[in-house]
Amino acid sequence: MKFICRLSCRILVSLLVTLTGLPASAQTVMLRYGQAYSVTTSIFSLPVAIADREGLFRREGLDLRIVIPIPGGSDKMIEALHDDIVDITHVATPYLVSSALAGSDAVAIAAEFNNPIYSLVARPDVKGYADLKGKLLGLADERGNITVSIRKLLAAKGLRPDDFSVKIIEGTAARLTCLKRGECAAVPLGQPQDLQAQSEGYRVLGFSTEAVPELLYTVTAVRRSWASAHKDALVRYVRALAAAFRIIRDPSKRDTVIKTIVATTGVSAAIAEKTLALYFEPEKRVLPKQAEIDLRGLTQMIALMGEAGLLQKPLPAAERFVDFQYLHAAGIQ
Repeated sequence: MKFICRLSCRILVSLLVTLTGLPASAQTVMLRYGQAYSVTTSIFSLPVAIADREGLFRREGLDLRIVIPIPGGSDKMIEALHDDIVDITHVATPYLVSSALAGSDAVAIAAEFNNPIYSLVARPDVKGYADLKGKLLGLADERGNITVSIRKLLAAKGLRPDDFSVKIIEGTAARLTCLKRGECAAVPLGQPQDLQAQSEGYRVLGFSTEAVPELLYTVTAVRRSWASAHKDALVRYVRALAAAFRIIRDPSKRDTVIKTIVATTGVSAAIAEKTLALYFEPEKRVLPKQAEIDLRGLTQMIALMGEAGLLQKPLPAAERFVDFQYLHAAGIQ
């Protein structure tokens, strides 16, 4: 009887490992993930949305709770870590860098988006950059990559800062609303809203990638002090995120990804498909391959912050803001 019991237990353990990919002793861990409200309906939610909808977090024994909205928006994501509102958070790298330099122990543990393609979308009556003189542009936070890259694009096209006025509008959806109301002559839009606007007769003047071809834009960040006591949970999170990127890049999973984009952003399947074609046909390095962190892209972001007067020289090294141990433990980088 004892032999039968031991044999049965071994079979049960084997089944648990096979079905879940986790040791049978592993317990489900709850993680609170911070996400700005403006991100929830944009393409930047895609990696986490895929991991959630496809059960990749559950497979890793994680109960991921997405916490929205974070009071204050994108610029408050690191504060939410310190205020114990969330355990980990989505954040744009300029905010991470600024917070860390101000004393935060927040650090990037995985990449979510590399170089986003932001379209400068204008009203139909705006035929070119020269028509923006004397007009109102809706831009994002001056400290963020969106505005830094779009200002760089405008300067390359011959527009000085005093050639136009600016209204700060957080979130692609809100900027699109300003454009449709006729209040803004042009706004930067991410996907898939820029493609939707173009299909409705709005004009794309140019792309942020014309001015800034390589970046590390958004990452998952965590406090070092919290992470040291929760390494196992973070390694599981990184594995799930990496699996999500593999699904996004898998041509055989294209329908799954399109359905997720439609569900999260509200656009048509045709627009969702065009978004993926923009990223991958040909490959534009918009997305990581499996959550790996590109130090060159982060170095470029830091350099841009210096150019914009957001950082003083000597500029900090990119390595200061990254902790690779969780990617290493997951066998990714």
